[in-house]
Amino acid sequence: MKRFRIVALLPLLALLGGCNAVVLNPSGDIAIQQRDLVIISTILMLLIIIPVMALTVWFAWHYRQSNTSAQYEPEWSHSTHLELIIWSAPLLIIICLGAVTWMATHMLDPYRPISRTSPGVTVAEAKKPPLNVQVVALDWKWLFIYPDYGIATVNEMAAPVDQPINFKISASSVMNAFYVPALAGMVYAMPGMQTQLHAVINKAGTFKGFSANYSGAGFSEMRFNFLGVDQAGFDKWVADVKASGGGNLGRTEYLDLERPSEAVPVKKFATVDPQLFHLILNMCVQPGKMCTHEMAAIDAKGGLGLAGAYNVQSIEYDKFARRGSDPVVKKAYVASVCTKAAPMGMDVQAAAVTPVSSAPLTGAGLPRPSMFQSFAPKPSNS
Repeated sequence: MKRFRIVALLPLLALLGGCNAVVLNPSGDIAIQQRDLVIISTILMLLIIIPVMALTVWFAWHYRQSNTSAQYEPEWSHSTHLELIIWSAPLLIIICLGAVTWMATHMLDPYRPISRTSPGVTVAEAKKPPLNVQVVALDWKWLFIYPDYGIATVNEMAAPVDQPINFKISASSVMNAFYVPALAGMVYAMPGMQTQLHAVINKAGTFKGFSANYSGAGFSEMRFNFLGVDQAGFDKWVADVKASGGGNLGRTEYLDLERPSEAVPVKKFATVDPQLFHLILNMCVQPGKMCTHEMAAIDAKGGLGLAGAYNVQSIEYDKFARRGSDPVVKKAYVASVCTKAAPMGMDVQAAAVTPVSSAPLTGAGLPRPSMFQSFAPKPSNS
């Protein structure tokens, strides 16, 4: 019966042979270096974990109650050799882990432009200019803008093999995480902020990308295809996008695209507003909204005072309406501010305001205390 169970499990083992652990078998140089870091760190930690687990089993077996030959030393309390092993081995491993992590943290910084396209091949030797891609996380889909080609796609992107890729990543509403395991590590996408990622794909193929941060009902369908192709294949892909008849992606089209939707099929836009990503990043795609960079410029000059209170309220991104559903509003400006001394319709500057005295207040009938008055106790005559 036991043999029959083992034989019945063999087909399941065959199924496991078809699994592709993409994190341990990536296709991009950055992801490969991250894979190596995981393996090195795991091996260093196993140098302690395996001996400890083995000794745990050995001690339990050797000092079992039935083993009368085991040496019994109830007064034993110290061993210099054992203390050296216990403290020096973990310390050396921690030093090695710290050095490896410190170097990898700087070398694999997603904001740092890559210095090589593959092992032994520098970016200068590859002689390929970086491919710029602007990424926007929407609910619940991914928008990719190629500013150098004037095109945009939804839930599909492509890049030539062995060419550096410069990603600029943002979001429309809530935080998401841009992640292509075969390409590089995970980088967050946040509204009103821009994160970066530098990577390269070294093998042709179709790789899966997705959001690694839960963001609502359509999160499970927030996936896209990353196409690694040769230069000719990439040129053909760009030409297909331009000939797709997808039209232009401007402000109005983006506001419609931005509405929450699930399981969105691939969409292609032959042209795109060159300022669209800038408007998305500054949260002012909808006409009538103040951009964050405009508000920052106002604050840098000291603000607009009370007269600008209403103007800066437009920075609230869709506070009272779902994205893309708020009607287009006209810009409004504050011409004056009403106070008790200036009723509505009266010029603020012409209003008579009683000046406030800046003289220090004193108590009724009491002199003002001197700054140099001594509070030391008077000597007693007794």
